[in-house]
Amino acid sequence: MTQFGDLLGPPPTRLTGDPEAEDALAGGADPSTVAASHPTASVAWAELAERALEAGETVAAYAYARTGYHRGLDQLRRHGWKGFGPVPYDHEPNRGFLRCVAVLARAAQTIGEEDEYIRCLELVNESDPHASAPLGLA
Repeated sequence: MTQFGDLLGPPPTRLTGDPEAEDALAGGADPSTVAASHPTASVAWAELAERALEAGETVAAYAYARTGYHRGLDQLRRHGWKGFGPVPYDHEPNRGFLRCVAVLARAAQTIGEEDEYIRCLELVNESDPHASAPLGLA
């Protein structure tokens, strides 16, 4: 049995990440510069989205999170994900995508877009039922 409790479901998708973008962010680089240099790196968009949300810039957070979400979907599909199945939070390279979905959920809720909020919550829970709390959604 997998950590997600399903022998018949698809295997967990584990992204390879973007080591250059991740290293730049870990080294304190400006996330805008990292996103411009590595536009496919969800982790850079997640950092921008989280900072914007913390600053009360909800629309900017929504836009950054939406960009990172779509970049993450592209990566997931390239790794064999078919639109469903586990995307484990404990696999570090998956976190950029999941962080974007979480910020998108919170920003959508803030602007009253309830359907998007619920859809994002469901995506996080379907990806990894243990991810909500560390993503600030629990």
